[in-house]
Amino acid sequence: MNSLLAGGVAIGVSCLLLWLLRPLALRIGLVDQPGERKRHNGNVALIGGIAMFCGLVFSVLMLDASLAGYRSFFAAATLLIIVGILDDFHELPTWSRFAAQFVAALIMSISGGVFVNDLGAITGGAAVELNIWAIPFTIFATIGVINAWNMSDGLDGLAGGLALVAFLLLGIVALSAGRYTDGQLLFLLVAVVGTFLLFNMRFPRRKQALVFMGDAGSMFLGFTLAWFAISLSQGENRAMTPVTALWILALPLIDAVSILLRRMYTKRPPFSAATDHMHHILLQLGCGVNATVGSIVGSALALGILGLIGLYIGMSEQLLFFGFLGLFASYLWVTTRIMKGDSSTVERVSKLGYRQKVNTPAQNIKP
Repeated sequence: MNSLLAGGVAIGVSCLLLWLLRPLALRIGLVDQPGERKRHNGNVALIGGIAMFCGLVFSVLMLDASLAGYRSFFAAATLLIIVGILDDFHELPTWSRFAAQFVAALIMSISGGVFVNDLGAITGGAAVELNIWAIPFTIFATIGVINAWNMSDGLDGLAGGLALVAFLLLGIVALSAGRYTDGQLLFLLVAVVGTFLLFNMRFPRRKQALVFMGDAGSMFLGFTLAWFAISLSQGENRAMTPVTALWILALPLIDAVSILLRRMYTKRPPFSAATDHMHHILLQLGCGVNATVGSIVGSALALGILGLIGLYIGMSEQLLFFGFLGLFASYLWVTTRIMKGDSSTVERVSKLGYRQKVNTPAQNIKP
């Protein structure tokens, strides 16, 4: 009963704040303005992150469970929300965002005790233990997940849809393993993200989002996913293997790493704006916005389910790990060929159901 009440509070608070804060944000300038790389019409309020975070905070108070183990989570998440809001108001230097993410990851790993102690049996033998590299690896991985979600926030409904899928799958894992408090929090996150998507997705009579999540939202979601992916995959009573977490978070991670590798190869700044994201490629192949979002989120769900099937049938962690690497290599090869304007590759991808829209290679489209 308490879980249902908490879910109702999560939806109600998130919906109320999204509705009430939108006109306020438009008045005070907490908005995303249209520009050369931003095709929406008019200013859009950047309040999604605030609403989702507040919806979670109020709803967890309704749970009949001890939240002592989550104090570090809420402390670190609050830091990211504050820095994200400041960045949404006036773009902060890149180093300041990374500094906040570093501190949040440090709080998680040292104060919260949530860190990557081992990578599982990905070599086919004993688990690969990190020992003294556990904390540095955790910080690196957490910052990576945060920025992967930030990079995925390029179309209405995309970052939220990917987070919704990941929270749902992680919630199933937690409840299946008897981690009921984790499961309750994850399904509250499903509730707040789902509510946000009602305001963020495009519908037949609504051609663009009413609100965006902003950097506050993408950093909050990325950090939260890193926390639960790590906490559920570590320790003697782990709910899943570390490689399962890779499959649940697969698409944003694969896309982000592919982009970084391509930019390093071409000697471009790693975090510069460009049009080589997964969603940009699908748009260039002729997909509409909703079709692109649906394709990516549906693919993320399918990959996550494959990871869970591998977990529950006892598939080798080594096999799952090298399968993931094979998926990454295939994605990198195909997208790089498309970016170079390889007509045969474009034609093969188009036959999967995407109508080619332009003949210009994606790399020639200016950001």
